[in-house]
Amino acid sequence: MNQRHLITMANQIAVFFETMPDRRQALNDFALHIKRSWEPRMRRELLEYVEKEGGTDLNETAREGIRLHADVIR
Repeated sequence: MNQRHLITMANQIAVFFETMPDRRQALNDFALHIKRSWEPRMRRELLEYVEKEGGTDLNETAREGIRLHADVIR
């Protein structure tokens, strides 16, 4: 899948979860959403992007959610 498209989708999902009052819960729910809604190949590509390139094009919520909850996303 196109990496740019994955980044855009992850950022859009993260923006939704940013509205939650509890930041920790928002990050966890973001990761759970990715786990439940994305196919394994998409999740793997997103994790590889963050691991290899630092996730610089992700917004802060997406990047932090992935780093803190990579085990959930796998």
